[in-house]
Order: sequence, then structure tokens, then C-alpha cells
Amino acid sequence: MTNTLNSHPSFPDWSLAPTAWNWAAQDEDGRWFWYGVQPTPGIGGGVWRAPSRAQVFACQGAPNPQWYDSLQERPSTD
Repeated sequence: MTNTLNSHPSFPDWSLAPTAWNWAAQDEDGRWFWYGVQPTPGIGGGVWRAPSRAQVFACQGAPNPQWYDSLQERPSTD
């Protein structure tokens, strides 16, 4: 499920995302990552997973016990 940007006030700025990386999500510990492919929740919980070359640190936020609701798709620029 993807949420709106307003649901996550500490969300990183999309203008800083790598070109064509269209996903972002926050892990339970508060770390945000950009993703080049849509990530999936980690088997053990608390983290999002994608191939290592398709994941890069974006910024540190506050810990988020509802990390599984943080997945965001890049907003369209239409």
C-alpha cells in the first residue's frame, strides 16, 4: 500500500532522489531509503528489502513502529 507524502512529515525530498528511482520507504529504526525497484517487507520485519544495487540511504527520521505503511511511489510530475 502506498501513502501520501503528507502522512510522513520527515519524508525525504524527492528532488534529492536518484533519477528514475521511483520508490522510497522507511525502516522501523527511522532510516529512509530510495529504491530503484519496488521493495518488499523483510521476512523478519522492521525493514524493506530490494537488491543492494537498487537501494540507497536517503535520510534518518524518527523510529517508526508503522514502517510497513511508509512505502511511497515518486509523485508524477504531470
